Parts: sequence; structure tokens; C-alpha cells
Amino acid sequence: MNSRREFLRNGLTGLFGLGLTGRILALTQDDPYRPFKMGIQSYSLRGFSFHEAIDRTKSLGLQFIQAYPGHFPMDAAASEQTETLARLKAAKIDLQAWGVQGFDGDEVAARRVFEFARTNGIRVITADPSKEALPILDRLVAEFGIAIAIHNHGPGSRYDKLASVLEAVEGRHQLLGACIDTGHALRSGENPMAWAKRLGKRVHDVHLKDVKDAKTWKVLGEGDLDTAGFLHQLVKDGYRGVVALEYEENAQDPIPDIEKCLASARSAIEKVRTEE
Repeated sequence: MNSRREFLRNGLTGLFGLGLTGRILALTQDDPYRPFKMGIQSYSLRGFSFHEAIDRTKSLGLQFIQAYPGHFPMDAAASEQTETLARLKAAKIDLQAWGVQGFDGDEVAARRVFEFARTNGIRVITADPSKEALPILDRLVAEFGIAIAIHNHGPGSRYDKLASVLEAVEGRHQLLGACIDTGHALRSGENPMAWAKRLGKRVHDVHLKDVKDAKTWKVLGEGDLDTAGFLHQLVKDGYRGVVALEYEENAQDPIPDIEKCLASARSAIEKVRTEE
């Protein structure tokens, strides 16, 4: 990447190549987060109802949201799901991902998750699958055209290391990939940039958050994450999914800290855009 002009030209070329809508293309011109699709994981707003979270997402100037199951449960009545989708549409908020969802060896149950995602226009399911679930998911991502993004959690979890995710996806469909949670990667003593570089096109989702000394959650930019370096790596790898801010603290009053996180994200993105 030799210049800001080259960066923006290549980013827009990639967006046209993916056939995204005019609205999304317009975002790359006017959005301070361009060329990233900056959003929020609704777990950050878990102290509110999902409808309230949608309103707050709009007020934060974001147009993408990822729902966690506590906000948008699979067993919600069809009328409730329809009402939520209408609320999202009215707010011009795009629901692109949902999870984290567990999967075991039950194909019938797994299929229900994919059908729920398809009904609600969800493109990515963040997941914590068992080993037995992997061949089932391998078939279902191909059938439905919906990505599975294996989510890394902290130390001692099933997917705490890059090696464990790489082993799970090796030889499988390209839509069976990863959600990089930068905070949990740091908690496990690993570099999120290395995750992005090794996983490449298998990165289908990102949870952007920060941690200090692998143990204390921080406002983005106040921990150990090299935010600009990580985002730069995503650009080099051609990532076109949502970058979802996730903030773990202050569930009852998170907005002031989330605003600080987003300011830090904008600063990092500007650094990436202007890097020679």
C-alpha cells in the first residue's frame, strides 16, 4: 500500500467487485469509518432491550449491528422477529451477524439455526462448534450460503488459540471460518494481527475490543491492542465484513465509554488511510 489514494482506490474497486449496494458504496465516500463497515456487537448494549439498542446504535452514527442471542433469540415468536426487522429497517441499521451460537453433533438443530439466519437476512453466524459439529457445518454453509465464524474466547476455551481455529477449518468450505475477537486473542497471549494474516479470506467477522495485560478490559486504545496495525492487516487481506465494536464493561451505562471507543477507532482508521 503506497499511498492514501491507492488505498482508497483499491478499497472501492474491491467493493464494486463484490456488487454491494449504492448505499454501502456511498458510505465509503462519507463515513468516517470508510472503507470499513463499522458496527457494534449488541452485547455491548445488553443493559437495554434490543429495540433500545437499535436506537442507540443509530444515535452513535453506526449502520451495522450484530445481535447476540439474548437480544434476538431464535425462539422469539415470528411476529416479534418481523417487528424487530421492521425496527432495523426503519433505523437503517443492517443486521449482518448473530451469535455466539453453540453447535454439537445434532444436524437437525444446526439446520434450524441456519433457517433462522436465512429468514432474518443474517449472513454470518458466530459460533462455538464442537469437533463433531464441524462436518455438519461444512455442509450447511455450502447449502445455505451463510458463513460460520468460529469465535475465539479466552484462555482455556475450546478456541483460545489460532492453532485451534486453523485446525478446525483446515480442508473445509471457505465459508467455515473465524470471528477474530481481538480482546480474547490478547487474553490468550496471541497477536490479533497474526490471526488476520494466517486466516486471510476465512475471516468472516471481527469483534474489536481492547484489554490490558491480558486481564483487564479497557476502552479501545487504552489497552494493548495495536488497533491501526490490526485494521491495516484486515485491509491487506481484503476483509469486507463488519468490524463490530464490543465493549465488555459498564453494561448499565456504556454509551460514554462506547463513544470513546469509536473515537479511538476513527483515529486508528485515519492513521491507516493516511499511511504512506
